This record gives sequence, C-alpha cells and structure tokens, in this order.
Amino acid sequence: MFGYRVPAPDEAMLISGGRRGQGGAPFRVVTGHGKFVLPVFRKVRFLTLAMCEAEVAETCVTKQGIALTVRAVIAFKVGNDTESIVNAGQRFLSDQDQMSVLTGRIFAGHLRAIIGSMTVEEIVTERQKLATEVLDTSKAEMAKIGLIVDSLQIQSIDDGDTGYIDAMSAPYKAAIQRQAQIAQAQATQASVEAQQEAARNQAEYARQTAIVQAQYNAEVDRAQAQAAQAGPLAQAHAQQEVLAAQTELAERAAQLRQQQLVAEVVKPAEAEAERIRVLALAEAERMKIQAEAAASHDRVALDRMLIEQLPQIVKEAAAGLSGASVNVLNGADGLGEIAAGLVGQGLTILESVRKNLGTSEGDGGTRKFEVQRYLGSSGKDSGSIDIQ
Repeated sequence: MFGYRVPAPDEAMLISGGRRGQGGAPFRVVTGHGKFVLPVFRKVRFLTLAMCEAEVAETCVTKQGIALTVRAVIAFKVGNDTESIVNAGQRFLSDQDQMSVLTGRIFAGHLRAIIGSMTVEEIVTERQKLATEVLDTSKAEMAKIGLIVDSLQIQSIDDGDTGYIDAMSAPYKAAIQRQAQIAQAQATQASVEAQQEAARNQAEYARQTAIVQAQYNAEVDRAQAQAAQAGPLAQAHAQQEVLAAQTELAERAAQLRQQQLVAEVVKPAEAEAERIRVLALAEAERMKIQAEAAASHDRVALDRMLIEQLPQIVKEAAAGLSGASVNVLNGADGLGEIAAGLVGQGLTILESVRKNLGTSEGDGGTRKFEVQRYLGSSGKDSGSIDIQ
C-alpha cells in the first residue's frame, strides 16, 4: 500500500518528522510491525539490528614489560530496547559501518589497559579471564552508544622475536616431547607385541587349521574305508544272520523232534512201564493176599491135623519107651506122672510146629516136620512125620 512501510526482522524503522519519539528523540522507533508513513511529510530510515563483527590486532605491553601482539574478535549488535536503538541511531544511522570501527578502537584501549596489569603467564594461561575483564570494563561504554557485546574471543598472543613464550613453554614442550617419545615407544612396543601376537595367532590358527584338516582327512579316509567295507560287512552280517536263523531253525527242529520222540516213544514207554508196574503191584498184592489166605488156611488145617495126630505122636513117644528101663519109684502116682509127661511132650511138639509154621514161608505145598524124641539117655531117634 502506498505510504505503508514495514521493517525487516533484523531492522529498526526510524521515522523522523512530525512529533518526536520516546525521551525526546528526534524520531520514532518501530520494530516488528509496519507503519503508515505520510510521504513528503515523514522520512523513514532503517537501522540494522543484526550481529556485527570487529577485529582487533593490538600490540600491548605486559606488567613485565614484554610486548605482546594480541588478536581478538568481538561480536556485537545494537540493543533491542528503544533506548539503545535511539543511541545507536543518533551515532551510526548515516554510516553504520562505523560501529565496527569504533567498537574495535574501544576494545583495543581496554585490552591494552588490562594486559598492562597482567603477566605473560597469566595472559597465556588465563585467556578467558582476560576476555571477561575486557567485557566487563567495556560494557558501560558500549551501552552509551547503544551497542551490546555478545562475545569476545582472544585468537592469538604473539611475543614477536623475544621468545619469552617459547622459553616459558620449553619445559612443557620437553615434557610433552618426552611423553610423546614415551608414547611413541609404547606405541612401537605395542605395535611389535601386536605383530608378534598376530603372528602367534596366525601360527596357532594355521596349526588348528592343519589339525582340523588332518581330522577331516582322517574322517574322510575312515568313512571311505567304512564305505568300502560296508558291502562285505553287510554280506557277512547277512550270512551270519542266515546262519543264526538256520541254527535257530535246527535247534527248533531238534526240540520238535525231541518233543516228538518224547511223545511217540518215551511217553508211551513210560505209560507202558507204569501200566506194567501197576499190574505187577496189583499181582503182587493179589499173591500176597492169596499167600496170607493160604497161610491162614494152612495153619487152620495144620492145627486140625496136629490135633488129630496128637494121640499118634504120643503113642510114638510112648513106643520109644518100650525098650527102655523105667524105674517107677512112687507106684501109681509115678506112672501117672510119666503119662502126663508124655502128653505134655506131645503138646510141646505141637506148639513148636505152630511156631515154625508162623515164621516160615510156604507156598501151600507139603511141609515136612521132623520130630525127634529122646527117651532117657539112649538118644534113639523116633523117626519123622509128614504133614500134608
């Protein structure tokens, strides 16, 4: 739109003409938004608010009287507040490049003053302290011209041909060189050890590889030998299994034949033997019973025959006395005693015969018993009696 002006984000728009600005400034300050400006009656100028840079290369004398060339870089800008913009606008609006020149000169003066109160050792070892002191001393002066410093960096410190800094750093350099040599030696030793370890590892790896290769070759040879023997071994196993099967078949046939023989010969023979034994036992038992019955019958018959022939036995005994000389001392009583003795003798013979029959074995045939009599001292045999 005609007459409407808008400043850039890093600019401040200064409008002069008409009423004054804040604090009696000869212009109004506009930042961050646009403004309608009457042409001809108002004049607009723009002040940069961007970061600016100033370099300083100043020769300074230290507290020890040693000249040092100090190089520094200052980063600064116009302050964002209205007062700083007004102060900077009044000083640098027509020639804004002068901000860097003036800032460098201001910092050069403060740098000389501060380095003059410090030793070379402090300057070299405490650069940040130097920068902080320079910033602190220049802050108020920079604020008066509407500028603020963001940072100050000391880039280099040089003592020229005096060699003071080199001499000061010599012990450190020697120590550093010594440490570097030690580190180099250690690195070399570590490298040699690493190479030796690598060689040992390589040899060990080669050895293990050779062992594995040998094992592999042995396994291959063994597998090939097993494969070559597999056919004969399989045939031999098959023949062995056939022989084992034939042997088992023969054993089973033998067992079957044995069972058949047992069933056909032994069992019938055992059955026949058992039958014969049972028949023999039965026959023996029958014969025993018959023998016992016959013996019992013979005893009964013998007793009866003995009883029947007892008078004959007594008679024969009495006949043995016919030729003997008998003296009777007590008359009739003595004769009675002799007769009674003869009868008693006959009964004794009868009892003896019974006992002999009871203890002897007979088959029902004729038994012959001899009866001897002894009459007195003559010893005359009376003969024998056959009993049927």
